[in-house]
Amino acid sequence: MIKKPIVFSLIREQSMFMTAIMALLSFLSILALGISLSIGTGVMRWNNQWELFATVQVTDNKKVDNVKKLIANNSEKIESATQISSNEMQELMAPWISDNGAIKNYLPQMWEIKFKTESDLKSFGEQVTKDARFLTHASALSASTSAGWQMIIMSSFILILMLGAIGICISYIAQNTALLHKRELEILNQVGASDNFITRQMQIIVAKISATATAIGFVTAVPVLLIINSIAHGARVGLMAAMGLGNTGWIALTLLPIGIVIFAISITRKTTIRILKNS
Repeated sequence: MIKKPIVFSLIREQSMFMTAIMALLSFLSILALGISLSIGTGVMRWNNQWELFATVQVTDNKKVDNVKKLIANNSEKIESATQISSNEMQELMAPWISDNGAIKNYLPQMWEIKFKTESDLKSFGEQVTKDARFLTHASALSASTSAGWQMIIMSSFILILMLGAIGICISYIAQNTALLHKRELEILNQVGASDNFITRQMQIIVAKISATATAIGFVTAVPVLLIINSIAHGARVGLMAAMGLGNTGWIALTLLPIGIVIFAISITRKTTIRILKNS
């Protein structure tokens, strides 16, 4: 079967420029999506990890026995309860306090408790608040979670900007190509070539360039994402340490280049048809 030759094509410099700029934009798009998905995974893991944990702080020594009794009476609701010693608290606060000896007398008695269910956590919290301060880890770490969501929004916004830039770039290339091949377009119209035929010529060109560019962007972005997640995991603790890309994340990253190619072909068609109607 003989393949139909493309009637016209981009000049070499224009083709190289379009490939380079789309590769860069694809790289940034994939990177933005990968970071957004990684942080989103981290936020979900972070919330799931700590949603059943709470800290009980007793500042009045007279109420310590009441809290201990309450913990014992609710043992069926508690998976684990660990009392934090004064030495452990001093070690945690050492970076911010120079005189550990002086602060020792003012430290509260604390328990870190993991509950079996959320209802158990709420029930125990209602009982203990009259004798101690009850602080869930989810509420204490809400600032970190909020920061994570803000980073996700920023990454998503950057992704939208990159897709918009790709659309503008393709539209410009299509218009410029139509001007360079104005004579060929006139001849094609004179011999009866339909607008759809001419549009397909442009779509074939853009599809090949887009596929090459997105492949370059994907291959370049993946190692960068792996490095970012590796550095985050090196923190060992905190929201960043929970970052990662699961199977769903990798599927989304793989589908994005395909989506960019389809988006590029769609923009090319709309731009070319508009140019042909106005010519």
